[in-house]
Amino acid sequence: MTAGFSSNPELLKVLLDRIHNGEVALPEFQRGWRWDVDRIMSLLASIAQGFPIGTLMTLETGGDIRFKMRPIEGAPPLSDDPDLLVLDGQQRMTSLYQVLRSGNIVGTTDPRKKPIDRWFYIDINAAIDDDVDFEDAIVTVDASKRRVRFDRTVEIDVSTVENEWDSELFPLALLFDIAGRNEWQNEYRKAASAVDEVLARVDRWNTFQQSVLQAFELYKLPVIELQRSTSREAVCRVFEKVNTGGIPLDVFELVTASFAAEEFDLRADWKSRQVTFARNPYLANVLKAVQNTDFIQAISLVVTHEARRSRQEAGVDGDRLPAVSCKRKDILRLLRSDYEAHADAVTAGFIEAAQFLHQQHLYSERDLPYRTQLVPMAASLALLGTTGKTDTARRKLARWYWCGVFGELYGGAIETRFARDVQELVEWVRGADVEPKTLTDSSFTASRFFTLRTRNSAAYKGLHALLMRDGCLDFIEGKPIDIQTFTDAAIDIHHVFPQRWCKDRNLDLSRWDSIVNKTPLSAATNRVIGGRAPSHYLPALERRAEIATERMDELLMSHAIEAPALRADDFDAFFMARAAALIDRIEAATGRAVIRDLDELVLDEDKLIDYEDEPEVEQ
Repeated sequence: MTAGFSSNPELLKVLLDRIHNGEVALPEFQRGWRWDVDRIMSLLASIAQGFPIGTLMTLETGGDIRFKMRPIEGAPPLSDDPDLLVLDGQQRMTSLYQVLRSGNIVGTTDPRKKPIDRWFYIDINAAIDDDVDFEDAIVTVDASKRRVRFDRTVEIDVSTVENEWDSELFPLALLFDIAGRNEWQNEYRKAASAVDEVLARVDRWNTFQQSVLQAFELYKLPVIELQRSTSREAVCRVFEKVNTGGIPLDVFELVTASFAAEEFDLRADWKSRQVTFARNPYLANVLKAVQNTDFIQAISLVVTHEARRSRQEAGVDGDRLPAVSCKRKDILRLLRSDYEAHADAVTAGFIEAAQFLHQQHLYSERDLPYRTQLVPMAASLALLGTTGKTDTARRKLARWYWCGVFGELYGGAIETRFARDVQELVEWVRGADVEPKTLTDSSFTASRFFTLRTRNSAAYKGLHALLMRDGCLDFIEGKPIDIQTFTDAAIDIHHVFPQRWCKDRNLDLSRWDSIVNKTPLSAATNRVIGGRAPSHYLPALERRAEIATERMDELLMSHAIEAPALRADDFDAFFMARAAALIDRIEAATGRAVIRDLDELVLDEDKLIDYEDEPEVEQ
């Protein structure tokens, strides 16, 4: 990754002229973003007083990096290829160009981010008064060139040039227009009715010109110019480091800009794939979690996997084989032809991944343990094709998936795991004896139950889905929770021993608020439970559902809940029995032994977190 550069100051006027002439432009990935009017006024005041406003960073055009380019907002359309692209400083240069060089009204926002249009002026008298804060000397008016108070009285009216002279408000749009400025200056002096006032205006103008206008004319911005030999990855890195005030640039945006130079609209293509994802309303609830960066990562995994396989088949030695990767540098090397060759297969891979997750009873974006785990899953399914659709393949995929969830392996730096997953999972499904490292890395400790209290935990959401997958039945309707029931009955995670009951008895928070004391229930069931003891709400549920006690016990067992402890309101016995039952479920799903250390854990009451209510209905 290389980034050669030079650093030189350049006059503000020269930069604005170069923007106007199309010599300086923006790369397409630089999206529009307006500064608010107060920030623009502060920027102008800083220049007038000679204060630094930061460094401008540009990139020479004409190298191997080809970006689609667009003019700075408000500038004329580009006619020829620009010499420089602005990487950092877009908002400053856009604001300054629109105020000082475009000759047009400025598009900005008010402090509440509401879009507004404003003309900018400098109050000559205030600008040369040392006792006035310079920002107070900058005046803005609306498109009518008036400022009206709330009582509808006109505070400022510069709707005619005569009014500008009378108000002694100089239009900043004329600052670098020498002919227009001289004409305005001459008429401004003549507009005075008395000789003494003419002379006074001459003095004020001279002071204004020397102290304010010359400050703009002589103002230089430091410019760091990246050489055209700078690599794509370096451009991306540099932009992320310097672009703290704008919209962060991700790798998808940079690839979008690169493909745009080849007349391919990657952003539009991605939107069309989102439309494809949304066609199945059930799958859409999961697939809306997929981000454009996830999609381009999956493309990179498939492209690099196939490149590696091709070299292997050609007899290339292992040490010389290209790596399977979705790291930034490899994504930035993607060609348009790579993308077009594999995008449809990867799209199908994400759809198959969503179908698989439905089979595991993961129905919504909110309940996904890891969005990121979809990336290697989709890439692997894209590579496997029909091989990934067999029962054996799906069983292996399920083991890999649940090991990732309960091993909590996808929460950190994961690009390396993605690459290893794709290689090892694809080979394992195709018949290799060696299990993927995600399976052998997976480890779950029973004491983890005590800290699984919210959806912030992947294993918490995983157990919620696992109970539904393994056939837990609704306490009232007695039917399995499929996608229809999940949606219609508003299934959510609710307490078995209610919050209120547990709080009233000062039970350990780490136990009663853990996933062990929670299960998938309908909103109607939870309303019947309310805040009552199990010994009271179970008979109420039996009456509501018109079922026998024996049947209710069967429904409880489908949730891995032993009925005797629950009916006796014996929380400790319930907790230990259910924890053991949940461990059995996890071991069955992952094929990995769980460390059963529940009896060894000593709770420290002083370290328990404060309770935060979940959105449950308690009566």
